[in-house]
Amino acid sequence: MMDYLISIDLFSASSASSPAAKSKKPTNKGGGSKKHVFESYMTFEEVSHGLKRGELIQVQSKCCRSLDDTRDIFLDGIVARNRALNGDIVVVKVLPREQWKVVRSDTDCEGTSESEIQREHVGQMAQKKTEHTQRPDGLVEDQDELQKSTLTDTGTVVYIVEKKHSRAATGFLKFLPDKPFAMFSPMDHRVPRINVPLADCPEDFTFRSGDYTNTLFICRIINWAADSNFAEGQLAKTLGQAGEIEPETEGILTEYDIDCSEFSDEVLDCLPKNLPWNIPPEEMAKRRDLRKECIFTIDPATARDLDDALSCKQLPDGNFEVGVHIADVSYFVEEGNALDAIASKRATSVYLVQMVIPMLPRLLCEELCSLNPLTDRLTFSVIWKITPEGKILSEWFGRSVIRSCVKLSYDHAQSMINAPEKMFSAEELPPVDPVHPIDEVHQAVLNLHSIAKNLRAQRFSGGALRLDQLKLSFTLDKETMMPQGCYVYQYRDSNKLVEEFMLLANIATAHHIYRRFPELALLRRHPPPKTKMLDELQELCDQLGINVDFSSAGALHKSLNTALGDDEYSSARKEVLTHMCSRPMQMALYFCTGVLKEEQLFKHYALNVPLYTHFTSPIRRYADIIVHRLLASSLRLSTQQVEKQAAHCNDKKMLSKRVQELSSDLFFGVFVKECGPLDSEAMVMGVLDQSFDVLVLRYGVQKRIYCKSVAGLDSFHHRKVGKKSELTLVWAAEDPEKPRVEQVISVFTLVEVQLKSDSAPTKYSAVLKSTQLTLKRSEEW
Repeated sequence: MMDYLISIDLFSASSASSPAAKSKKPTNKGGGSKKHVFESYMTFEEVSHGLKRGELIQVQSKCCRSLDDTRDIFLDGIVARNRALNGDIVVVKVLPREQWKVVRSDTDCEGTSESEIQREHVGQMAQKKTEHTQRPDGLVEDQDELQKSTLTDTGTVVYIVEKKHSRAATGFLKFLPDKPFAMFSPMDHRVPRINVPLADCPEDFTFRSGDYTNTLFICRIINWAADSNFAEGQLAKTLGQAGEIEPETEGILTEYDIDCSEFSDEVLDCLPKNLPWNIPPEEMAKRRDLRKECIFTIDPATARDLDDALSCKQLPDGNFEVGVHIADVSYFVEEGNALDAIASKRATSVYLVQMVIPMLPRLLCEELCSLNPLTDRLTFSVIWKITPEGKILSEWFGRSVIRSCVKLSYDHAQSMINAPEKMFSAEELPPVDPVHPIDEVHQAVLNLHSIAKNLRAQRFSGGALRLDQLKLSFTLDKETMMPQGCYVYQYRDSNKLVEEFMLLANIATAHHIYRRFPELALLRRHPPPKTKMLDELQELCDQLGINVDFSSAGALHKSLNTALGDDEYSSARKEVLTHMCSRPMQMALYFCTGVLKEEQLFKHYALNVPLYTHFTSPIRRYADIIVHRLLASSLRLSTQQVEKQAAHCNDKKMLSKRVQELSSDLFFGVFVKECGPLDSEAMVMGVLDQSFDVLVLRYGVQKRIYCKSVAGLDSFHHRKVGKKSELTLVWAAEDPEKPRVEQVISVFTLVEVQLKSDSAPTKYSAVLKSTQLTLKRSEEW
């Protein structure tokens, strides 16, 4: 059958050397024939021809969705995935239509939902239509399967173009009697179980395997033959006891291929030798000297890599001279040397709850590049003449030298914003350069805040969108680094102040480098949301009676701030709706302008601007270093090289984001174990046929509650009309003479939950509290 060509990552001839390409005809080591579990991979030539003829489709195995968003490719289980792992770039053969599966719209493309996948072929669906049961109140328990399910393109992987997954997994070893290998069970259910030679295991494992029941190991897959359900692997490392933060963290970093090794001597040799380092006079002469200006940093209290500084000086005509000053990292990172190579490979610093994995050596991150107070530092500056209303009158880009007069935290800046008339004492702030009185700094912060409010109002009235989601923060014991407490991070005016001027600088830089280098500029685009998912969400919102306009980013932003009422739970409903709106959104991506030929594709959907880039964080993002080199006209890369680096930065940014999320999950799991159980109200975010997802309001975490696991539940019923899904929970009566209590669960339902630690280390569950207990307490109040 003929299908459509989809290219998510470019397929190239270099893939012919892929290990996947060599797995065409696996051999049976035991001799004789052995039935294949998986289909053998096609050859490179077969794949090339199939793609050209449109008979095969190229996708990324974690999403399996076409670029034009017109179709999903459903991979029905492990056999269909054919040894590809999450994130791999694969080529898929779509099965004939009569073999397509019926998949509920709330199931992901790799079938990882619970029981939502309907395994029937199309011909069997008609029979299902007559199998409904009637409730006493006349409602149908299960609506027509054709109504609530979708016939989806179903395919199988025939070739792995690029193994993006690290092939490393964290897990446990199990001894198998009379076998020459042990069984490794990964904690990630998407990774197969792995046979590990006993010779690879600890020396005493065969006769003391019980001692290792709770020991975490790292295992790497080295082969996965077509005739085996299990992969073959080697133990890379014994991590330590499961549930402890250090081994669990090391496992996360290894799984996601985060380089946390020490920098090599070759890399360190690229750093300045004569310390303390001073700016050479010849370099000073090339730059604009801003050391006498009132310039300061605003960062989290614990930050040590200070990328950016701000200045704001009122002019005689009533306008302002506003500056954004960014660490000139490219001065120290020479293109093509060993330091540049490791920075480009790491691509980003990785922020965990308790530590940072830096992109650059700490001498640069925390000292020579960091805009520390009372120290001369090299910077790239963008300086505007700007009206109090935020209208830009002029703009200057250039290399500069600054001397920050004070390191403010967001708390310090917020205190200044909250108390505009207050005279702050020296004891209330960090050390301030005596050249600039405290009240001068205070007034600069107030002026920046006033301009930022106008800039922000203009951005959102001009069609920008911000999808704020709750972020969990922790207080840690200084000695043990164990979580002592946690709280939902508050995004305040001081954060917004810094954000507005960083956005302004990034947008200005994007236009500047695109004008000068139309074929070479490294920009950042944000594609619009996935149309199919957005249409489904629009239908759901309509059924829920929520007036949400998805026609543009600006319309959506306005809807989120006006559609959900004005009561004590309106903010919770906004959080739930924001999460629902985030699902259709796509990731923002770095790209080279010489590769994408249509300027319309350059657009940043959420910011609603035609051009955007990253300029403001070169200490922690390699993309910004490339942008700095473009500003300095010193970049020696070709268009193809810039695009390749952009793609690598995209991959590393995504991995970094996931590692950050897992680190937060780990610490919260430990917190629940140490301080739980924890009670909280929760709001329902989504409903499936046997479970529902909740947002735990006190902590901002999301958990799934399975109806079959709810204690005290007599039965439950599911129904779905259109996109609106609803569960009715029937609680067993405490008093036999009283009727059973029914509780209806749908999106925005408020429930009470208790977070409890599981038997598995660092894992926890949300336990639904009985509605009868809630009613009793209400009567007592």
